[in-house]
Amino acid sequence: MKHMRGRAGLDDDETIRLQSVIPALRRYARVLTRDPHQADDLVQDCLERALTRMDQVRDRSDLRPWLFTIAYRLNVSRWRRVRRLVPMAETSFPEPLQDAGQIPHLEWQDMTQAFGRLSDDHRQVLLLVGVEGLEYQAVAEILGVPVGTVMSRLSRARSALHDLAGHEKRPILRRVK
Repeated sequence: MKHMRGRAGLDDDETIRLQSVIPALRRYARVLTRDPHQADDLVQDCLERALTRMDQVRDRSDLRPWLFTIAYRLNVSRWRRVRRLVPMAETSFPEPLQDAGQIPHLEWQDMTQAFGRLSDDHRQVLLLVGVEGLEYQAVAEILGVPVGTVMSRLSRARSALHDLAGHEKRPILRRVK
């Protein structure tokens, strides 16, 4: 069966594969930027870069790790540029992603607020492993850190999220002889 190539040089299957990853890419961009408008810009920049390099991943079944790596690196570059241009005192905190009154369940509200208070490293690892279901090795490659660092960050993130969400403290297990 012959595939037609579109304007970006992609065949129909490649276009569908790329489009199917956009929601996950948007979630990750929001975690990276903490701002919906900046996240949209990051997704667009990421997709533009990906379109010019699709020949590098034609044989990959899952494009998410590759796209997340591009988004992560673009975001790091963007922050480096911004940090040079804007003194830290002039930066403002981003708007929350969603108004608290829109979420009917208090536990969900507590959890999302706790998630927002986590460090950037912890939020990224939780999203990539917990939400996107990526393997530790893939997350390590995306973030450019060892697998052990991913596992450590994930453990600390889960513990911090548990504590920040106001759940009861877990019992401390003691060894009894």
